[in-house]
Amino acid sequence: MTSSPTPPPLLAVEALESAYGAVQVLWGVSFNVPHGQIVTIIGSNGAGKTTTLNTIIGVMKLRGGRILFKGEDIGTLPPHERVKRHISLVPEGRHLWPRMSAEDNLLMGAYQPSLRRDARRNLTRVYDLFPRLKERRSQLAGTLSGGEQQMCALGRGLMAEPELLMLDEPSLGLAPKLVDEIFAHVEQICKQGVTILLVAQNVSYALQMSETAYLMETGRITLSGPSRSLATNKYVVEAYIGKA
Repeated sequence: MTSSPTPPPLLAVEALESAYGAVQVLWGVSFNVPHGQIVTIIGSNGAGKTTTLNTIIGVMKLRGGRILFKGEDIGTLPPHERVKRHISLVPEGRHLWPRMSAEDNLLMGAYQPSLRRDARRNLTRVYDLFPRLKERRSQLAGTLSGGEQQMCALGRGLMAEPELLMLDEPSLGLAPKLVDEIFAHVEQICKQGVTILLVAQNVSYALQMSETAYLMETGRITLSGPSRSLATNKYVVEAYIGKA
């Protein structure tokens, strides 16, 4: 009996290179994100993780390589065209509009004309996932707690109806209890059918909740495999988990 062929990944990054001016940051970065999984890129601050996400979404210009989303090369598309293809990025630091209400921040995630028709329906879905945001919907985003702001940023990303949701350090600066809560929400989002690409310095958490992991160091992928394998890898444990 022949086995069925492995389906192509939702996202395939091939030999990605990116730079800030004359300073190259990414060097031949390659990885895959299968449908329906949580895939994580771990590594220390400055390794190139954020640059990778920014290049995928189009904020950073591609210098070399390819970005394939559902088999389409999107490497030359502007960011708004990538969002149209249902790729969404929740950036590090949340980047909310502090003088706008929580609900207005969420609605900004549906700025694309094609999303506006279903914005209210999607808003209801976000409030079902984050009931606390519904309670705070009229409150200025700048006055929300850190955990509530991160929920708002996640909710805004979901308003774009992503097939691929990229999360850049969603637990940064949060108390341990809130970290547990945010990662529980991330797992719930994945169970609802959204594929997750997670970037995290919190290596232990990231490896616990993901299926596949890539270690990035100085702009290169230096180790990859099932997350459970990296979680017991001697180098990873000593260099990243042991000091976390």
